[in-house]
Formats: sequence, structure tokens, C-alpha cells
Amino acid sequence: MAEKPARGRRRKTIEPASRGLTAPQVAQGTPPAAVRALAQAIDADGGAVLATFRDPLGGHWQLLAAIPLARIRPTPFQRDLSEAHAERLSQAIGALDRFLDPVIAVRTDDGSYWTPNGHHRAEAVRRLGGRSLTALVIPETETAYRILALNTEKAHNLREKSLEVIRMARSLAELDPRPESDFALEFEEPAFLTLGIAYERNGRFSGGAYQPVLRRVEAFLRAHLPKALATRGERVDRLFELDRAVVAAVDALKARGFESPYLKAFVVARVNPLRFQRGAKAEFDATLARMTAAAQRFDAGKVKADQLARSGGAPEE
Repeated sequence: MAEKPARGRRRKTIEPASRGLTAPQVAQGTPPAAVRALAQAIDADGGAVLATFRDPLGGHWQLLAAIPLARIRPTPFQRDLSEAHAERLSQAIGALDRFLDPVIAVRTDDGSYWTPNGHHRAEAVRRLGGRSLTALVIPETETAYRILALNTEKAHNLREKSLEVIRMARSLAELDPRPESDFALEFEEPAFLTLGIAYERNGRFSGGAYQPVLRRVEAFLRAHLPKALATRGERVDRLFELDRAVVAAVDALKARGFESPYLKAFVVARVNPLRFQRGAKAEFDATLARMTAAAQRFDAGKVKADQLARSGGAPEE
């Protein structure tokens, strides 16, 4: 019998050296007026343009510049600074005595430079007493909302990622209040928006226990961002109602002597109506209502130790 072809989409084969600019082309051409104006603004801000060139992949114009450190700011929707990571970077950069990895920046109307990729590096240089740093300055401000996915300085945990996404959404709701679904690329997953609000309200919320089910009941909303954010807030109310019922069930298990970092994940899995429906999607309100009712009926007396041992899942954060 002939072997069946593997299921799924095959990745299109890319011909080597078939895309982008050649090395000489990167430095060729006349920058458009907007890029020349940005170069003048950098000079006026006390910076210095070191090079103007085109991106080798997409051919977009950008500038390499030295920027006064006092003008460098993290994006307002970026994750919080990690003190430990900033300190490690400061020690490493200080020992090398070189700043070899330029930050990425976009200039704002007030003359500050948002860095969606370089917050910790900038802080490290600041702690070393630095005056300036090198930056790859991108002319298109909207790039700041798309480039966060390239941030590899420090891996995001779920809380950091969700807070970053909800802060981005709040910023865009004021600057560009299009439908939430228009920003699928920037937000990556709709569940991040709901969890972001949950973490804003309760920084110790166990979002990891609920992320698997949220991924299956969430979709990007077609409502404009301000209204979509209000809907997300209402969803968090229902998520917290479910969490209160789950916490009560966890307390009942603990009262019976069960101790495990997986208790909450265990209860959530037991009340999840989608757990045996592979790939199934469902509606948010109906699913959380069913889960809340099931959690309120949860009978800790029927749980056996071997069931908990087999459950696995994400521990409480």
C-alpha cells in the first residue's frame, strides 16, 4: 500500500538568494523626504546620524544614529523592567567596555525615542553613567507596535506578555481606534488581552491555569478598540467569578490533605467541558458559565490521589 502523504500544510520552498537587496543596493538610492526630515530632527534633538540606508530584506529606509540617552524611553505598553536582568547586562557591558548591540527606536512628536526592543540595554548603559547609545531609528512609528515579537533580551512569561499586549491595546485605543481584529498581528493572541486586564486587576492571578481554555473560546473582536476593551473587562469579571469557585474547590481539596502546585490546574481541567473535544471551539460566555457552575458543584470528596498525580498541567504562578 502506498504511503499516505503527511497531513498539514507544506512550507513553500524558498529559493536561496531570491529576496531583498544586494549588499551594494543597501547603500544606494536617495532617501525620501520623510527620512531626510527625520535625520534633521535627530540632529536637532542632540543626536547624530551615522548612516542612512535601506533594510536589506524589505528595502525600507532606516537610520543608524547616536541618540542622547536622556531621550530614550521604553514604549508605554512595554513589560516592566527586570532589575536582575538589567544588572546582569550592566555588568557584562561594563566589563566589555563596548555597546555593540544598537537598540531599535522610533521618534515621537515630543522628541523622545521609544525603544520597543532595547529597554534593558538602555537601562544598563544608564546605570554605567553613559551619555548616549547607538540606535537603529525606524521612520514609521507604527513599527513600535509590531516589533515587540522580536524582543529576545529576556523571555516573556505569560504575565509579562499579557500586560504588554493590554498596554499596547490601551495606547492604540487612543491613537488608532480601529477594530480590535485589525491588530491581530500586533496582539498575537486574543487571550492575551483578557488576561492582561486580569493581571492589571490582580498581579497574582493564576492566568496559566486558564490560558488553555481561553485560547479555545477567545477570538479577536470586530468592535472598535475602546468598546472591545470594555467587553474584555466584562469577560474578566466572569473569569474572576469562575476563579473564585475554583479557589473554593482547591481549598476543599487542601482540607482533605491534598498538596500540589497543580491543584488549580487540576480543578480547571475537571470543570472544562472542552477537555475531551480536540480542537473544538466554543463561545466565551456559555463556556465560562458552564465551568463556573461545575466548579461550584465540585465534590472534593470524590477525588482520589492517583487522579491528581496523573493530571499534570501548569502549576499555579
